[in-house]
Amino acid sequence: MKSNAPIGVLDSGVGGLSVLKVLHQMLPNENFIYVGDTARTPYGSRSEAEIRQFVEEIISWLEHQGVKQVVIACNTLTMLGIDSLKKEHPFELIGMSKGEQLLLAASKKKKIGVFATQFTISTEAHKKAILAADASAEVYPMACPKFVPLIEGEQFGNPAVAEAVAEYAAPLKEAGIDALILSCTHYPFIKDVVEAEFGAGVTVIDPAEATALLSKASLEKEGLLSDEKAGSVTICCTADLERVKRLAARMLPTEACSFKEISLRD
Repeated sequence: MKSNAPIGVLDSGVGGLSVLKVLHQMLPNENFIYVGDTARTPYGSRSEAEIRQFVEEIISWLEHQGVKQVVIACNTLTMLGIDSLKKEHPFELIGMSKGEQLLLAASKKKKIGVFATQFTISTEAHKKAILAADASAEVYPMACPKFVPLIEGEQFGNPAVAEAVAEYAAPLKEAGIDALILSCTHYPFIKDVVEAEFGAGVTVIDPAEATALLSKASLEKEGLLSDEKAGSVTICCTADLERVKRLAARMLPTEACSFKEISLRD
């Protein structure tokens, strides 16, 4: 496998662009190919078998592009199990970090909140990881079903965003949390609203940084870090190219990106 081969990044939609942003910042010499399956998003209402089929189609498409690693830039897809998604593909798959060490380092009171999708909350994966690292911690999970439709719908200036944040934040504020993780890759699009609602006493953490460190460490271990002076970013989607461009502009310097609409069956 060539060190200058691209890194694949995938998501069911646009949320993973928040992870691509951090990957690009941390690994500026790397080439990236992002795939958002915007034609079939959201995946949340689909069966697990169907979701696995879709993810396999994306990974196989990326394999045909010659990638050296694939980052699963989605917490829900990560919960399916990275080992079970890898199959016979010849590269490493990196899932989203649960961020437990970042949270425990940030939380003096060991009172930690988790904002995530209902599916991710139902797995209790974050709670288990935090308690495994520190059994004295208190974890307050909160499913936030209103966030993704608002973000996908580009409702950033809509009062409904702040109202939804306030609704989900209220029980966690009452519990006295001092650290919160955004465990859905869409949520960093509204991180500023979340931070404003909780105030300076709560550290809001995006696990994309810890995920990017996992990606980098894996490449270092395999001797696959790029030696190019500057990498490229190609953002692919399966529908709604203009909307994807607008949302990408909130996360990345789009003048340095190329965009294209693709069919995963090509």
